[in-house]
Amino acid sequence: MILDLKRVKAERIAKGFTTKAMADLLNMRSRSSYTNRENGDIPMEVNTLLLIAQAFDCPMANFFIENVPDEEHKGCEKTN
Repeated sequence: MILDLKRVKAERIAKGFTTKAMADLLNMRSRSSYTNRENGDIPMEVNTLLLIAQAFDCPMANFFIENVPDEEHKGCEKTN
């Protein structure tokens, strides 16, 4: 599973949070501290992601996507 930062950003926007509001909520020094994490320039820490999920009132799992190689999908194909 990989962290989907686009999903984090989309959820933030949908919930009406600005990057400044997120930085304040997470006790970060500046808006750019949060933005750098949301953009993937700085790794998102698990405890930060947990606080974000709580603020958005959604499960942390919503921010992850499966990363299954194409060759592994072949065993899951439906047959008629």
